[in-house]
Amino acid sequence: MPYYPLYALLFLDTGLSQAQVSLLFAVWSVTGLLAEVPAGVLADRWSRRGVVVLAGVLQAAAFVVWTAAPAPWTFAVGFGVWGVSGALVSGASEALVYDGLAALGAEGSYARVNGWMTSAELLVQVPTAFAASALFALGGYAAVGWVSVAVCLAAAALALRFPEARGDAGDDEEEALREGLRDTLRRPGLRLTVLAVALLGGLDAVEEYFPVVSGDWGIPTAAVPLAVLATALAGAAGGALAGRAEGLPDRALPALLVAAGLLLGAAALWARPAALVAVSLFYGLYIMVLVVGEARLQHRITGPHRATVTSVAGLGIEIASLPVFAAWALAGAGGVAVVVLVVVPLVAAGLRSRVGQVAG
Repeated sequence: MPYYPLYALLFLDTGLSQAQVSLLFAVWSVTGLLAEVPAGVLADRWSRRGVVVLAGVLQAAAFVVWTAAPAPWTFAVGFGVWGVSGALVSGASEALVYDGLAALGAEGSYARVNGWMTSAELLVQVPTAFAASALFALGGYAAVGWVSVAVCLAAAALALRFPEARGDAGDDEEEALREGLRDTLRRPGLRLTVLAVALLGGLDAVEEYFPVVSGDWGIPTAAVPLAVLATALAGAAGGALAGRAEGLPDRALPALLVAAGLLLGAAALWARPAALVAVSLFYGLYIMVLVVGEARLQHRITGPHRATVTSVAGLGIEIASLPVFAAWALAGAGGVAVVVLVVVPLVAAGLRSRVGQVAG
């Protein structure tokens, strides 16, 4: 998506302050927060594949608004639409993949497959960075925006071809929502894992600021997409290694997260172009822990409400991202590093392998 490495800079170049950019990100999260669980219920009752397709169309609509009339209020509207899109895809996509593997008796490989998916998502940023730089040089933010709209629609069309295998969640939407929430809340092991994944996922909000720190630390705007490639590649490596990391001792995962937080804090203190190396290492370790957490959550869910329960975790992610945005607005990357370290004990409790598989 050519917009990804540049849209934060679009906001700043339109005249917004970094605090206002954080406020826009908060609008994005709050919208997703409100839509998250209903979106999971819709995926369970209707079609997870259909929900993923709809999410792509809505994301394209958000980028149309930004590109056609770039202004603070249109950025807010676009983030509102994108927030709904993200809510639609978050629970549905994981449930779609896990149940597809389960139908083949291969659910044990979910961590590896999810890690590969995460790696592919990050590796595609390599050609995207070159494309974004070239498009910006040729036609500015408008060229970047319209090509991003086309990419969203192409992705939605491709999602129409995804296979779908799942159980029947029932016909009553209110009952489906109640059952999904009950399954999440009544099982202590599942509650802890949902909380851990929510806290981990909320930390990913820091990714939105990677282009901003690149610009602040002396990288020219046209070169920012290329400058953050190391971060994407490190994240891809972390995702690819997640299948192996799933078998690490319980104490290893929180230790990796602590190391990640310290690296981000060191980068914030250094604040030079070379500090992006530390940011990249932080992101690779973080993605590794996140993918393992997502896999352990899916392993601990059973029954027809997988997308709904996953969306409950997604709701927690949106809530957990708000302190990240606030920490950045107050203290930049150093503030986020503190948040990373603060959540380590709860993440450690939720990802313990001895928390057995429970019904959900």
